[in-house]
Amino acid sequence: MPATILIIEDSPEIRLSARFILEDNGYQVLECDSPFSAQAVVKDSQAIDLILLDMNFTRDTTSGDEGLAFLQHLHKQQLDIPVIAMTAWSSVDLAVRAMQHGACDFIEKPWQNQRLLKLLDQQLTLKKLNKQNQKLLQQLNDRASPAFVYQSHAMQQLISQLAKVAKTDANILLTGENGTGKSQLAQWLHQQSTRHTQPFIAVNMGAIVESLFESEMFGHKKGAFTDAKNERIGRFELADNGSLFLDEIANIPLPQQAKLLRVLESQEFEMVGASHTKKTNVRLISATNGDIATLIKQGQFREDLYYRINTLEFVIPPLRERIEDIVPLCEHFINLHAKKYSSTILTLSECAKQELNHYTWPGNVRELSHVIERAILLATTDTLTADDLNLHSSQINNTLPLMTLEHAERQLIDLALKQTQGHIPNAAKLLGLGKSSMYRRLEKYGITV
Repeated sequence: MPATILIIEDSPEIRLSARFILEDNGYQVLECDSPFSAQAVVKDSQAIDLILLDMNFTRDTTSGDEGLAFLQHLHKQQLDIPVIAMTAWSSVDLAVRAMQHGACDFIEKPWQNQRLLKLLDQQLTLKKLNKQNQKLLQQLNDRASPAFVYQSHAMQQLISQLAKVAKTDANILLTGENGTGKSQLAQWLHQQSTRHTQPFIAVNMGAIVESLFESEMFGHKKGAFTDAKNERIGRFELADNGSLFLDEIANIPLPQQAKLLRVLESQEFEMVGASHTKKTNVRLISATNGDIATLIKQGQFREDLYYRINTLEFVIPPLRERIEDIVPLCEHFINLHAKKYSSTILTLSECAKQELNHYTWPGNVRELSHVIERAILLATTDTLTADDLNLHSSQINNTLPLMTLEHAERQLIDLALKQTQGHIPNAAKLLGLGKSSMYRRLEKYGITV
């Protein structure tokens, strides 16, 4: 779409002259004969890309007060439209005052056509770049601030442990089933680290073709191989001074594991086709859903690489082991997907909550998000029922999930307290405990009522 320029000028001849020049160069033109009439036009700021503003009107011909007042109006209304100020009585003082009030540039009348067109092009290009930067910053902020929703004791413990090590440069290995949120935790670790202002580069190691491993990770020079038509920067260089997240690290073939280990040990690498050695300074975060101990025994994963990547190892619990998180996560995803599809925010029925809590969630949090997204798209009422969730009955769990005894005891205590509205003696009776035993357990698990 061609850019729209608003001309605010009391001289019809000057407005006509400007219109001819601008329209001949592909711009759309709007006209106003005073700042007062322009105020109504600029309310719809989305329709205006730039303003050419005369500084002097009927009040006087030298002070520029009317133009300055209009600039103040734009600022008060928070209208982010670039303004080029113009006057036949050019002076350094007025130019400075106009810039102080928000004008982005200044031109004197009569103008040189090429000078005017150059100014317009510069300011419109700058506006476009600023808008792109704002979008990129928003994307980075959204990416750098993953939303965590949890109430379970297991996740509280995990986040507490991760928070203690996030600011260090220790290599971290995140393990757990598919869909438990390892990628989001990796982003969170980077955001909490001292490197948070530097790049976070994520690589799905399972998606890299073996023959392109070195090119992807270390980069290549132009002409290094048949299809190397341009130089490529590798992931280690992109992540320099930041964090490098290697997802699905257990999927790296053995020959490539040796190359990765060498770089991690020496902190040096060479681009494919180059003889010059480069240094790397990255904080390594890795993740896998595989059983690395078994892979080591089977000779499919190098033990020395394992010790290099797992200075600290954390297991992300599956959703079936943190039932307390299921409903809060559902409500989070309802809000998220309702916003995405401009849909009504739905509520969960009690039968839906029961169904959610008894499902085994083989796909964990990722599957839960997909279930809620599908339910929102197909919902016919403002309340989601068990039928709306469309969970497969074969996955409904009619037995207790496998968990540690401490975790099971903690869940039973929480359940008893909920059912008794926090009345500790009655909760103790439900569990067959004496009051003193109940209080000891509350202290053990840090439960407050």
